[in-house]
Amino acid sequence: MALASMTGFARTQGTSGAWGWAWELKSVNGKGLDVRLRLPAGWEGLEPGLKQIASRALSRGNVNANLTLTRTDPEVSVRVNEDVLRAVMTSVRRVAADLDAPPVRLESLLGLKGVIEVSEAEEGEAERRAAEAAVIAGFEMSLTALTAMRLQEGAALGIVLSERLDGIARLTAAAEANPARRPEAIRAKLAEQIRTLMDTGASFDADRLHQEALVLASKVDVREELDRLVAHVAAARAMLAEGGAVGRKLDFLAQEFNRETNTLCSKANDVSLTAIGLELKGLVEQFREQVQNIE
Repeated sequence: MALASMTGFARTQGTSGAWGWAWELKSVNGKGLDVRLRLPAGWEGLEPGLKQIASRALSRGNVNANLTLTRTDPEVSVRVNEDVLRAVMTSVRRVAADLDAPPVRLESLLGLKGVIEVSEAEEGEAERRAAEAAVIAGFEMSLTALTAMRLQEGAALGIVLSERLDGIARLTAAAEANPARRPEAIRAKLAEQIRTLMDTGASFDADRLHQEALVLASKVDVREELDRLVAHVAAARAMLAEGGAVGRKLDFLAQEFNRETNTLCSKANDVSLTAIGLELKGLVEQFREQVQNIE
């Protein structure tokens, strides 16, 4: 499976009968999957089904989906209510004769309420169902486009993460080969510290001093930390190759990288090893930040 990002955008539009629809989907990072739909009034019944469709296509991310609907002018029928018009004309003529007023023009009567009846064609059930089906299909199209964009960005992130892992592996190898880690270097440093203490003129128990030297030597040994860093790099590379929804696993590994690097810095017995540890911390932090975008 390919690696996917959690950020993306998609917009699709279409028509169904008198209805025009447009979907706009935006996706950003999230701990889980949170789909928020904005539907026009009267279309809320589609929400449960749309969320199920989204959950089958996506694993993580905060997704905002907005549906815009427009409807073309419906067919309009106009009818003259002749019964009302005749009754009005009869009354008007009678009044005009009584008042000796000029005759009333017909067009002035047509504006009276009830004379002209205007009606719009009602939306049929079949038309509504067809429009709903088109809107659902449009949502699926938008999800496909959104997924494609997330995969495209995921591929780019995979390259960046691989480069960071290469850097971590390189620095881990440099720490492994650092001369300060060699047993003779550790013994020389301990001997120097012991000579410094002895030069103070204080008296020390030889056995106790030997035990403390062994403890100090074990404290500066970073063998376990380096082994775990190597194992973590191998595990992270396997996850990148596997793809799919591995973001949470990679985030856990990023925390483990940080833990081992901090221990390495705290155990470092030489400034050169400390420098490697600090550079490692920078790469691990870059790795962790990029992992936050992975699904």
